[in-house]
Amino acid sequence: MYLIDNPDRVLYPESLEEHREETKEYVKRYSKNERSYIIHMFSKGKKYFSTALHIFDKFDVPDELQMLPALESNFSANAVSPAGAVGYWQFMGELAREYGLRIGGRNDERKDFSKSTIAAAKYFKDQLAYFNDDVLLTVAAYNCGQGRVRQAIKKSKDSDADFWDIKEYLPAETRRFVMKFVALNVIALNYDKFINRKLNFDEPHLIQLAKTDSIKQPDYSLSRNSL
Repeated sequence: MYLIDNPDRVLYPESLEEHREETKEYVKRYSKNERSYIIHMFSKGKKYFSTALHIFDKFDVPDELQMLPALESNFSANAVSPAGAVGYWQFMGELAREYGLRIGGRNDERKDFSKSTIAAAKYFKDQLAYFNDDVLLTVAAYNCGQGRVRQAIKKSKDSDADFWDIKEYLPAETRRFVMKFVALNVIALNYDKFINRKLNFDEPHLIQLAKTDSIKQPDYSLSRNSL
């Protein structure tokens, strides 16, 4: 007998793996309660994911951030928030201009997926540098602003705090936003299991296998081609 990785175990992106236990119940509920929305978003996002990944590779930005337009705009170029944020990535006017987008007249580049994704990649690059490459703090700042996250870190009295250390000091909307971000990325990496209703978070990491048995090992690379 010997131990192998369990092919039925739910996989997590490397950047989110450390806090599997804190998120698995939320991901489990979200995958059930929002199933129709998730399928619709991933189907709609297929035409955008490859472009986002190509741009993120160029700027060395984590792949996981490609999920944000699903939460921000439902992949709609014409989405407008009550505060006036526009487009796929929901840029406010001042921030859009800061990151090189033209927004005057009829040609609002916030509605151009490639151009706005380049601006988003530059923005995320800056935020990641500020937050020591912490993806979840970057996502939180994207939702509520860097200043609110800085205040939350200050309240935690931990200069090296991560999202889990400061979440109680963040707005409830931001906490939900970050958890949805985690859920979408976990589901993306396990999309076949999700579609076939086989997302089982109780599967162990390792399983025993007799020497005479054989089992096909899954491809553990981030599922760039599965969506």
